[in-house]
Amino acid sequence: MKGYTVPLTPRGIANLAPKPPWHYAGTVVGVEFFTDPAAAAATLPEGLTPDPDSPGRGVAMFIDWQFSAGDLEYLDPARSQYREFLVTLDARHDDTPVAWCPYIYVDNDSAMARGWIQGFPKKLGTVHQTRAYSVGGPGTPVLGPGGRFGATVSAAGQRIAEAEVTLTQAVSDPSTLMNRPMVNLRHFPRLAAGQHDQPAVHELVMSVLDNPTISDAWVGTGDLSFLPARGEELADLAIQRTGKGFHFDLAYTVTDLTTLADHSN
Repeated sequence: MKGYTVPLTPRGIANLAPKPPWHYAGTVVGVEFFTDPAAAAATLPEGLTPDPDSPGRGVAMFIDWQFSAGDLEYLDPARSQYREFLVTLDARHDDTPVAWCPYIYVDNDSAMARGWIQGFPKKLGTVHQTRAYSVGGPGTPVLGPGGRFGATVSAAGQRIAEAEVTLTQAVSDPSTLMNRPMVNLRHFPRLAAGQHDQPAVHELVMSVLDNPTISDAWVGTGDLSFLPARGEELADLAIQRTGKGFHFDLAYTVTDLTTLADHSN
């Protein structure tokens, strides 16, 4: 039987996700926000602590993605294109500032499988965001001063977040937009009776991004709302205020991760 993920099959082409490398390119609409530091701290797993330099700070990102692996998968856009929404919170691993991802939603099954392998706690969602086109005209915002972009996400038919960004200036140093490594929790429980509280995998891991590139980066003001919904806890991160809004293109490759701590039983 062949394949990287299930289903393992005779020819190995029906698996949900091919083996790495995984190449990503996308457009980000995001908003910086601040929540109650206690609410942010409550989401942290063992091994992470609140960042005392930025208590309660988070970032919400809506991303229009395109994916490829080793076989020009982007030529099959129905499988390779997807949209995603995620929240990160500032934290520390020992003395290292990191970004912790407690919630993330995606509309593609292959992206969900790749996410679980990396430790992202992906759930199904419906994500939309305004797109900018170089042709101009009244049907598109300008990617520049005064450009306005909206974004929404819903889960199980309920809207859970909405955002609006107004651009004011180009970013002189795009690296400042993604200057914290992402930390996730790879968690796969057991089903065997008597072992439900003994996960087969429970690892704190740090993402490794090869050749990260940011272009066409703009910042401005941002509005963001998290809406209460049945079966969701995103709104528990009640927004006290927002900071910068931003828009940029992002690309990177994933082939590896770093295990920070293995608490598997």
